[in-house]
Amino acid sequence: FGRSLEPAPGNKGAKLYEVVTCSVRPPGPVRTDSDYAILVEHGPEALATADTVVIPASYELGPVFEEGRLTDELAAALALIRPGTRMVSICTGSYVLAAAGYLDGRPATTHWSSADHFQRLFPQVRVDPDVLFIDDGDVLTSAGVAAGIDLCLHLVRRDHGAAVANEIARRTVVPPHRDGGQAQYIHRPVPEPQFATTTAARAWALGRLDRPIQLRDMARQESMSVRTFTRRFREEVGASPGQWLTQQRVERARHLLETSDLS
Repeated sequence: FGRSLEPAPGNKGAKLYEVVTCSVRPPGPVRTDSDYAILVEHGPEALATADTVVIPASYELGPVFEEGRLTDELAAALALIRPGTRMVSICTGSYVLAAAGYLDGRPATTHWSSADHFQRLFPQVRVDPDVLFIDDGDVLTSAGVAAGIDLCLHLVRRDHGAAVANEIARRTVVPPHRDGGQAQYIHRPVPEPQFATTTAARAWALGRLDRPIQLRDMARQESMSVRTFTRRFREEVGASPGQWLTQQRVERARHLLETSDLS
């Protein structure tokens, strides 16, 4: 969101968001676990006027992480939030949302290494440990901190359109779009040197998304059997060829709807 403060294309210098950092304690320096401090200029009263509240990740132990309950000061701060405010968590910030009841009966995600503990602590939450982020309307959760970037770009795309989100991604030098349903991690993200990759097949498919594409045709681009190609594709991309094709077609359609007169 800090990046999105820069003037957006066609936005004539207007800010996309007003970002305010607040703490449950009085304003002042807040030391992080990386041994540097963040100057927080607002107390919990800022939550009362927020349209979107983003809960960052935290490695701090305490009642939220050990018992699934809020401290009194955190509960008092969250009570200031207006009904209907959009709630967002990054990584283990989902513990706070769950402890406050925002995730009861809803799908949510958190960092994969915390997913089992999170589910035991909050059995009322439908935890999906295998996705980058989940958009459940007014409540959104992301996996790791890097997935939080994907979620924030998703919010910008939702609020301001694909062109603005893509420009922010370009300035920040991150992928413009990773679908929320993409796997959090791939067991072998970098193929072994002796193995061929599926790059050529993906490039071939991207050039003909408007036409039927058969799995055997993609495999033929790499001179592989369908079985070998499917296994390699999953290892490299983290999704099946069919899932990847659907994701690419949806993204292409979204881009055309937002940037052309096509319907």
